[in-house]
Amino acid sequence: MCGIVGMVGQGPVNQDIYDSLLLLQHRGQDSTGIATAGEGGVFHIAKARGQVREAFRTRDMRSLMGNYGLGHVRYATSGLAAGSEEEAQPFYVNAPYGIVLVHNGNLTNTRELTNELFHTDRRHLNTTSDTELLVNVLANELQASINGVDLDPAQVFQAVTRVHERVEGSYAAIALISGHGLVAFRDPFGIRPLILGTRQCPTGGYEWVVASESLVLENAGFDVVRDVMPGEAVFVDLEGNLHTQQCSPDAKLIPCAFEYVYLARPDSEMNGISVYEARLRMGERLADTIAKHTDIADIDVVMPIPDSSRPSAMQVARKLGIEYREGFHKNHYVGRTFIMPGQAVRKKSVRQKLNAMSSEFKGKHVLLIDDSIVRGTTSKEIIQMARDAGAKTVTFASAAPPVRYPHVYGINMPSRHELIAHDRTIPEIAAVLGADHLVFQEVEDLKAAIIEGSEIEDLDMSCFDGRYVTGTVTEEYLRWVEGTHTS
Repeated sequence: MCGIVGMVGQGPVNQDIYDSLLLLQHRGQDSTGIATAGEGGVFHIAKARGQVREAFRTRDMRSLMGNYGLGHVRYATSGLAAGSEEEAQPFYVNAPYGIVLVHNGNLTNTRELTNELFHTDRRHLNTTSDTELLVNVLANELQASINGVDLDPAQVFQAVTRVHERVEGSYAAIALISGHGLVAFRDPFGIRPLILGTRQCPTGGYEWVVASESLVLENAGFDVVRDVMPGEAVFVDLEGNLHTQQCSPDAKLIPCAFEYVYLARPDSEMNGISVYEARLRMGERLADTIAKHTDIADIDVVMPIPDSSRPSAMQVARKLGIEYREGFHKNHYVGRTFIMPGQAVRKKSVRQKLNAMSSEFKGKHVLLIDDSIVRGTTSKEIIQMARDAGAKTVTFASAAPPVRYPHVYGINMPSRHELIAHDRTIPEIAAVLGADHLVFQEVEDLKAAIIEGSEIEDLDMSCFDGRYVTGTVTEEYLRWVEGTHTS
């Protein structure tokens, strides 16, 4: 999971990109980077470990000159250790023209691409990052598409078409082509989000933005045009002209369900679906399942695990007619535990991030609502915190189904053995977590809650049901991932 943004403006874009990355900080806290270019096409790049406010100084911002640029916030899903500066994006290649690229997602044929780039394309790789693979594949296909000195949109789209033919997995990508403009494209299944926006300048003409979430556009005063379609590429030249083309004949929108469960901010809309409204509907359906499997008369209060589960918890309380209370205070200056590398770091950070207020727990039978349970580290600590604060009993409910399978499309769930629900029944999971009762959302209920009222017919729910929508994920690949990736 990462957050990406790209802009073509009529003036400096460095501040707008910086502000956008602050809004996307929830999507990655390991490293961040910005690249800009202007007249002459010279790239200015600054990237570092840590969060946006920590990474960039005044001298960095002054160096990021130019009227087109891109930015990235990252947490590690592949490559070297999360804190490695070598893995920070954007990545740069100097031919043709010079290209910098940022990427959200995860490629699943990295072994094949690495071999092709080295032996056939004669391109050298400096890291194990799949983003470096992607920028080199794009550069190679762009080089092959060039018919003359000038680059036109048709040649850009031809190159992206070949990228789709060679690359497997999930990818929303934004690239700057030196002296020519910005190209953004999305994998043929649209697994990871990418949204296009524009704003008119007072002096005339238009500025353009593409970003992972709609809140970036709205905050900066851009009008949301639409989602970039699966398989589509958009190219904005330096005069601010927009060019678009579908580059994958078999494209079909099957976005990631986990975006709506956890990853995206609730004030975003992606693929025509409000994240907040989807989470409310998750709560509606979860309430029915809770009522089916527990005696709600024995529950005194419903409490969310802040922040992403709050909409679902509010709807559970409303529908079941149980008092809603806020029992945990969240320290917003600690990172999201789910996207922290390493079990020990996640476990330690839970009590730093959350504090249980004894006045809300003492002597009560509590129903805790969380967005999901992945490794169980956070959930186990939270349940113990509730007991330590005086709760009589703790019923724990997840707005998502049990995560039983690896997520290979851009979320750090590489190993089945790390997943608490893998090869365990719900009572067994409850025993490990220390919950008196445990309830999960049904798979079909989650799907229905997300797509209700939209034109979307299917979702990537591979971590819940083991069905990998690209059709290219094999058991051998999953074993290889488990053997080579750590979290």
